[in-house]
Amino acid sequence: MAVTESMTGGTSGGARAAHEGILKRQSARESSARTYARALPIVPVRARGLTIEGADGRRYLDCLSGAGTLALGHNHPVVLEAIRKVLDSGAPLSVLDLATPVKDAFITELFRTLPPGLADRARVQFCGPAGTDAVEAAFKLVRAATGRTGILAFTGAYHGMTSGALAASGGACDVRVARLPYPQDYRCPFGVGGPRGAELAARWTESVLDDPKSGVPLPAGMILEPVQGEGGVIPAPDNWLRRMRQITADRSVPLIADEIQTGVGRTGAFWAVEHSGVTPDVMVLSKAIGGSLPLAVVVYRDDLDVWEPGAHAGTFRGNQLAMAAGTATLAHVRENGLAARAALLGARLLDQLRELQGEFPCVGDVRGRGLMIGVELVDPERADPGEAELTGADLARAGEGAGRVEGPRAPTAGLEPARTPRPAAPELAAAVQRECLRRGLIVELGGRHSSVVRLLPPLTISDEQAAAVLDRLSDAVAAVARGATEQVVPPRSRR
Repeated sequence: MAVTESMTGGTSGGARAAHEGILKRQSARESSARTYARALPIVPVRARGLTIEGADGRRYLDCLSGAGTLALGHNHPVVLEAIRKVLDSGAPLSVLDLATPVKDAFITELFRTLPPGLADRARVQFCGPAGTDAVEAAFKLVRAATGRTGILAFTGAYHGMTSGALAASGGACDVRVARLPYPQDYRCPFGVGGPRGAELAARWTESVLDDPKSGVPLPAGMILEPVQGEGGVIPAPDNWLRRMRQITADRSVPLIADEIQTGVGRTGAFWAVEHSGVTPDVMVLSKAIGGSLPLAVVVYRDDLDVWEPGAHAGTFRGNQLAMAAGTATLAHVRENGLAARAALLGARLLDQLRELQGEFPCVGDVRGRGLMIGVELVDPERADPGEAELTGADLARAGEGAGRVEGPRAPTAGLEPARTPRPAAPELAAAVQRECLRRGLIVELGGRHSSVVRLLPPLTISDEQAAAVLDRLSDAVAAVARGATEQVVPPRSRR
C-alpha cells in the first residue's frame, strides 16, 4: 500500500510551520531523557479511538495507545461522559485518601473483576499516580508482612523508573534483588526453548531458593510480568507460571503480579494471570485502570495488611477524575466482552503476521498474547555466535521431561526442533518504525536490544482498522527489507 494523502491527511504550509516550531521548542527546552518524542516527531492535537491527528494535519493509527494506557482508545464516549459527570457535579477533584462516592464505585467495579480467590479477601492501597509507585508500595508491603528484605525478579523485566522498581528491572543491578531466568522460546537462556526451557527455568528458581549456598536468602517476595512487555512481548508459559505460584506458596514467599500493562483485557483475559488460573498474593495495577488518566493501586491479600498508618502515602492518591474514568473503562471492558474480543483478534493478527516471518528473513519472530504483539527484527545475513545449532543428541536430551511444562507453542509429540535466532537488528526495527510513521502508523519498539516492533492497539479496534494496521506494517517491513527506507523528518527535529 503506497503512502497517500488519504491515509495521512493534507498538510498546509502554516500547519507544517506550527508543527515544526513546536518540535524545535521541545528540543530546545525539554530534557535529554525524552524517549517517545525522539522516534515519534509528531504533535498530537486531536484524537478519537485509534486515530490521532497531528498539528501538521496528518492522521495516524495509534498502536502505542499511551504505552498500553488507552484500553478504549482516545476520548471514548463512556470515559468522557464519566469525567464530565464529576466536573458538572461540583465534587472535589483531589481528596487525598478520603472516602468518596466516586472512589467507592471504582473499588466496587475493580473488585468485581479481580481473579477468583483474591476479590473476597482483598485490600487496596491507592498510590501515587504512576505504576512505578505501585511497585514500590508492593515491595514495602511484602517486606513489612514477611520481615524479610530481598526480592526475586526476572531477566528482561520492566517494573518502573524509581529506585526499587529499577532494581527489579532487567537494566539495573541492586544487591536487594536476585534475578532469575524468564522462559522464552526464541532466545531461550538455556538454548532449548519450549517446554524444556521453561522446565529448566523453573528448576533454576527452585535451586536458588533451596540451596543454602546460593547466596540468595529467602526473599520477601517475587515479582513477575505474565507477559514481559518492554522486555520484548514475551508471554510466560502457563504451566511455568503455575510452577512459580506453587514454588512461592510452598516457601511462604508472596507472589506479586505486575499487571500494569497486561491488565484490563489487553492479553485476552481481564487479567493476564487468569490464562494460567493463578491467583497472586499481590497485584500492581496502573495504566488502563485510570481510563487514560493517572491512577495506580496495589491489590493484595488481607493477611498481608500489616502496615502502620502512613506506611505508604502520597498527595495525589485521590484523583477523582481518574477514578471515574477508570470505573467507566473497567465496566465497559467487562460488560462488552472486550477481553474475549482481544483474544480472537489478537490470534488472527498473530497468524497473519507470521506470514511476514515466512516471507522476509529479517523477521525473526512473531509472538504475543491478545492485543499485545511483538515482531522481532533480526539480521538475516549473520548467525548469532552465542546461539549454536542443537544436535540430534541435544534434542533427545532436551525431550526428557518436556511434558512437565508447556511452552507457548508446545509440540503435540516429542520436542519441536529449536530455532537458531539471528542477531537482533535494532537498526532495522528503528527503520520499520520510521516507515510505519510515514504510512500513518504509530508503533513502539522494545526488547533487549530495542529490536522488537510492538503493537498495543486499543481493545476497541475494528476489523477494518486491524486490516489497515496490518497492511501498513507489512508495507513498512517490505520497504525495509528492500532497503528503501527514508528519514521521517530531518535529524535536527529528532534530537
